Amino acid sequence: MATTPEQQAPAGFRAKFAEKSGALSNAKYRRYWLGSLASVGAIQIVTMAQGWLIVDKLGGSTTDIGILGGATAVPTILVSLFGGVFADRVDRRKLIMVVSIASTALLLLLAILDATNVILIWHVVLIAAVQGLVMGFDGPVRSSYFPLLIERKHMSSAVMLGTVMWQFSRLVTPIIGGILITVGGTQTVFFVGVLGWASMLLVMISLRVSSPPVVKSRNVLGDIVEGVKFILSRRDFVLLIGLTYSTHFFGMQYLQLMPFFAKRFEREADGFGIMLSVLGLGALAGTFTVGKVRASSRVGYFMLGGTLTFTAAVVAFAFAPSFYVALSCLFVGGLANTIFFVIAMTALQLRVPEQMRGRVMGIYTITFSFIPLGGVMGGYVASVYDERIAVAIGAAILASIFIAIGISQPIIRNLNGSNLEDA
Repeated sequence: MATTPEQQAPAGFRAKFAEKSGALSNAKYRRYWLGSLASVGAIQIVTMAQGWLIVDKLGGSTTDIGILGGATAVPTILVSLFGGVFADRVDRRKLIMVVSIASTALLLLLAILDATNVILIWHVVLIAAVQGLVMGFDGPVRSSYFPLLIERKHMSSAVMLGTVMWQFSRLVTPIIGGILITVGGTQTVFFVGVLGWASMLLVMISLRVSSPPVVKSRNVLGDIVEGVKFILSRRDFVLLIGLTYSTHFFGMQYLQLMPFFAKRFEREADGFGIMLSVLGLGALAGTFTVGKVRASSRVGYFMLGGTLTFTAAVVAFAFAPSFYVALSCLFVGGLANTIFFVIAMTALQLRVPEQMRGRVMGIYTITFSFIPLGGVMGGYVASVYDERIAVAIGAAILASIFIAIGISQPIIRNLNGSNLEDA
């Protein structure tokens, strides 16, 4: 049997390599992480291109962007509960393969429609809605699969690496997407997305780690109810998941409205890409920053302070007098917001029982659908006023929620980084 270089090295070196590399010391996790990076990059770059396609090529309005967000979010939210149950019941590896095949096919269809110039706004919305159904399975199964590849002591490392993956793709893919749109049009981006999901499929075919069999003792609805009851029985889970939902719905509306900010600053697709990339750069910096404070006994205060800093940066971005001031605000916002997400996700992953992981993570990953769903609210407010007012209102609501929770809930503000596993 072939061995990896670290397996061939002396035992002392392997131990030191594992300690410094964390979850990346596991060859299977490394492979999974790289495949996930390709598919996550596909998600990021396609989302960017869909918005630009509607606004620039098809002449869509803020309302159309809001509809696109709703079409993506609502199916994902509805399916995520069942996706979590499936993640606890079936072979998670095979489920990821099915998701990868479906996503590849949908993006190929979108690319062909765009390349042949028959694309209409309703085509984009419909394909996004079907993709939303698929993503309802993707989030829960991803979140519950990667713990099978690592030792428990590497959980925090794996959560951080997952965040790095998302943030790195947010840094790189918008620049690539902006260039591709400028040179070859949005259809080129969609074809690149096809390659990203196909890469994930090939990685999952090569992996041989499957989820353990489970006893199917009750029906699907019963499993969902059990997962909801478990969360409701734990105040820490209710608060951490609720705060995450609020952050995505109220605080991230500027992502959906970003094409209009690019137009406000008289920038084209390349400028749009630069804005998203600077946001990703800030988030990547935030990932490394939280690595230095995550063991602090006052990590709860860092988490709350990070979100309050984020909301201030978002308001400053909305009313920035120039493109470059806006970029600096995006960097600070991305950095501060990441502190909350890494700490909250690590606490949840360490505290959830393995037999409940799929269902709890299914409910948790609904949060990512709150970004486009918040875009529906943002799009409506922007249509009445403008995008700056919409973003500022969302940020102000989010800040109020975090201040109220920080004052009234010691279980959150007193989170201790040295024992996040403890309730």
